[in-house]
Amino acid sequence: MTVSPIKGVVLVARRELNTRLRTRSFVVGTLVILLVIGGYLLLQATLIKGADTSKVGLTGQATAVAEQLREAAEAAGAHVETVPVANPEQGEQQVRDGDLDALVSGSAADLRVVVKAELDQQLRALLNGIAQQQVLNAKLLEADLDPAQVMREVGQAQVRLTELEPRDADSGQRLAIGLVIVFLMFFGIQAYGGMVAQGVVEEKASRVVEILLSTLRPWQLMLGKVIGLGLVGLVQLLILAVAGLAMAVGSGAVTLGGVAIGTVAWGLLWYLLGFFLYATVYAAAGSLVSRQEDTASVVTPVSMTLMVGFVAGFNVLIQDPDSTGAQVLSLIPVFSPILMPGRIAAGVAASWEVAAALALTVVFGALLTWVSGRVYRNAVLHTGSRVRLRTALRM
Repeated sequence: MTVSPIKGVVLVARRELNTRLRTRSFVVGTLVILLVIGGYLLLQATLIKGADTSKVGLTGQATAVAEQLREAAEAAGAHVETVPVANPEQGEQQVRDGDLDALVSGSAADLRVVVKAELDQQLRALLNGIAQQQVLNAKLLEADLDPAQVMREVGQAQVRLTELEPRDADSGQRLAIGLVIVFLMFFGIQAYGGMVAQGVVEEKASRVVEILLSTLRPWQLMLGKVIGLGLVGLVQLLILAVAGLAMAVGSGAVTLGGVAIGTVAWGLLWYLLGFFLYATVYAAAGSLVSRQEDTASVVTPVSMTLMVGFVAGFNVLIQDPDSTGAQVLSLIPVFSPILMPGRIAAGVAASWEVAAALALTVVFGALLTWVSGRVYRNAVLHTGSRVRLRTALRM
């Protein structure tokens, strides 16, 4: 009995999809990754909040500068929490216990600070500014001048700034989103591409492939397996992307919701292209051997190529995602699925670069699919010793 080409591919893809989605490893693995992402975001939010907030105790006459200190901190982009302290001895004990970052006492013109080890430089500058302002006000009053009027005139004296290449204020978040998408691309393609190779070897070892090929053609079996496992990976990445994005926005770690959503959309497209490109090669590599213990020897070159793209992606994004090296590497089809979505997230990929990378990846992917299909067809029924790649191409 034979089936139509499309129906055969759909049947194999549906079999892989139903089997993998119901496995405990898929559910547990997805939940574990989500927990790791959630824990990381919670840790980052806690560290950032703790790092940006200084808890200052005020005692005696120093309580009068509480409002001035908070306003100065807000103007400087910092956050200071002021706490009234009944007496200096109690405040010093709280500093020793870590409940206070600093204890401030004395008059506004002569502030005295007690810390456990070291005074934060930004907090030091704020307190020095308050003391200096107090002294300046006193001197202006002695000269029969209005301190408020003088400070308004001083405040109006500003430098005139011209930025030749203005820096994107959101570049940090864009870079973080780009690095995350590079990691997800690498993880998805390598994990599920490896499953394609393992599945091919399992079917050869158990002789199931001989039964399947009595009904299906080799290219139908290979293509169905690639599509099925690719959809499994797509489902997992979609779950991770949506849940991770919701947690990142909810925790305040990401405020560029539009950029993140666009990056996810581009990432899913590049995942499909990259997975199809690599998975067919993984399938061909798996068809060369008949034992699971031999799988690593044939898939290592493929995995190493993917690893080079991953390492290069991280390096070029951190150093300069708009450099000539980054542009060239992102146009090479074997690296494009890892590098290009990261550069798109960073906002440095030109439209022509994206279009060129897409076209080159599609053309190269089609060529690799043809070569991989030939290798798979000639080697998948061979059992016993490993088939050499040159032999599989000539058979």
